[in-house]
Amino acid sequence: MEDLWLTWAKRLQAIASTGLHYTEGSYDRERYAEVAAIAQHMIAALADVPPRRIAELVPQFAKGYATPLIEVRAAVFEHERLLLVRETSDGLWTLPGGFADVGLSARENAVKEVFEEAALRVEARALYAVLHKAKHPYDPDTRDFYKLFFLCERLNDEAPRPGHETSEVGYFEAGRLPPLSRGRTLERDIDAAFAFRADPAQPCRFD
Repeated sequence: MEDLWLTWAKRLQAIASTGLHYTEGSYDRERYAEVAAIAQHMIAALADVPPRRIAELVPQFAKGYATPLIEVRAAVFEHERLLLVRETSDGLWTLPGGFADVGLSARENAVKEVFEEAALRVEARALYAVLHKAKHPYDPDTRDFYKLFFLCERLNDEAPRPGHETSEVGYFEAGRLPPLSRGRTLERDIDAAFAFRADPAQPCRFD
């Protein structure tokens, strides 16, 4: 569960962002800008980074209504083993996935991410979880996310290969997982994938 102070600071930042976009009064703009600066300093203090780094992480600040980002993750199986990829950014393992690109559906984004990170062609068959990142024990993040998890099926028997953002790929049994990139994937996400594969009739998890 996300630190409560971080949740409050992110909410203040979102209110300030939306307010600065829509307001026309100079007095209100000054106040929203002050709220934004306070929120950025709060988040920076919690993350132990310079405030300017927080601003860099929100390039759409004050450019529209503030909304959560969308992240997609894909579960691809080979018999009783699950595909994981090793991120070059931190050297840890995760389900293939990343930010959703504009112009593609959530399912299309999941398919694209698997191909880019593991060189596999898949079809997304079902959505098994929609999670609010802040409500789960992922590594803290200054941004707000909805995480969509898809169960995918391979379309051929090709072996997976690393992509530009991954250094290794492999299939793993449920009880023999490598060190996970916990800002991206948790053990419970993997457990949910195995459970959904065993019983596709169960309902999608959501917050």
